[in-house]
Amino acid sequence: MTTSFGPSYVRAIAPYVAGKPISEVAREFGLDEANIVKLASNENPLGMPESAQRAMAQAASELGRYPDANAFELKSALSERYGVPAEWITLGNGSNDILEIAAHAFVEKGQSIIYAQYSFAVYALATQGLGARAIVVPAVQYGHDLDAMLAAITDDTRLIFVANPNNPTGTFIDGPKLEAFLDKVPRNVAVVLDEAYTEYLPQDKRYDSIAWVRRYPNLLVSRTFSKAFGLAGLRVGFAIAQPELTDLLNRLRQPFNVNTLAQAAAIAALNDTAFLEKSAALNAQGYRRLTEAFDKLGLEYVPSDGNFVLVRVGNDDSAGNRVNLALLKQGVIVRPVGNYGLPQWLRITIGLPEENEAFIAALEKTLAAA
Repeated sequence: MTTSFGPSYVRAIAPYVAGKPISEVAREFGLDEANIVKLASNENPLGMPESAQRAMAQAASELGRYPDANAFELKSALSERYGVPAEWITLGNGSNDILEIAAHAFVEKGQSIIYAQYSFAVYALATQGLGARAIVVPAVQYGHDLDAMLAAITDDTRLIFVANPNNPTGTFIDGPKLEAFLDKVPRNVAVVLDEAYTEYLPQDKRYDSIAWVRRYPNLLVSRTFSKAFGLAGLRVGFAIAQPELTDLLNRLRQPFNVNTLAQAAAIAALNDTAFLEKSAALNAQGYRRLTEAFDKLGLEYVPSDGNFVLVRVGNDDSAGNRVNLALLKQGVIVRPVGNYGLPQWLRITIGLPEENEAFIAALEKTLAAA
């Protein structure tokens, strides 16, 4: 007799596949790691800010002890920066952790979660992982259709995920549209507003989502230190919400889920405004260069407000994987997005100028040989 362990909804999950690391590509294709360009995981090409590196070095002497489980100093810094009480803040091992905790805190097995087509893969994983019912709302121009998401709410809906800007498409929802949406969501339905890329937005597109948290007790704003702050390897995310929601999150949050070095680095990075400004400027410059190249090559792309661009590299459903493989053989790592239902597309992280040029040259060579 064969025994299957675990619920069927867990066995049905396709595990999250991360971008290939440089070392793996070097081994697989016999390449020199020093010559490989990675533009697959939306990391900050500037790396970690020096301020964070110094803070980590100073904190290293405390590694024999457990981290501060409540992260008093980091929460205090976040509280001061965003003007909310410290008890409105929940920390996560990256914002992925926040998204997973929120799903388990707000939704029971069998209830429904709403998210958009072509939105972050973790929303689907979190939904499946707790045996909830996914309501996937078709995208409009590769972005969220907020009116359709409102119409999709049922009696058993308990959570809506909204990413702004959205990953992997880079689409953006204007602040007034989001605010009007929040006004109409029933108060017994939590909304997780995932703002992992918000630091890359130009000033004329920014809105005050923290002020919305004060108005909407069912709103949770999720952010991360992995992108513009340059701390992807340290895994620090945070949520801001009113105490009714944060109390539930903290009942499920793992103790010591943000380590000592990560806490120290996050405090330093949070206050390093010069690094953030440099990161945003470099990203804007790189976006212009990539989209200029796509226009020259006659390639369709989705206008993006993140640190990446989604580009169509062919018209058949093998195009994404075919072009991706050709790029890998040239030492350029990008992200195929067939798992999002976009097999003709690739997501390209914006890199340093020389990394962008290496990708463009490899792409031109690949398309010319097709």
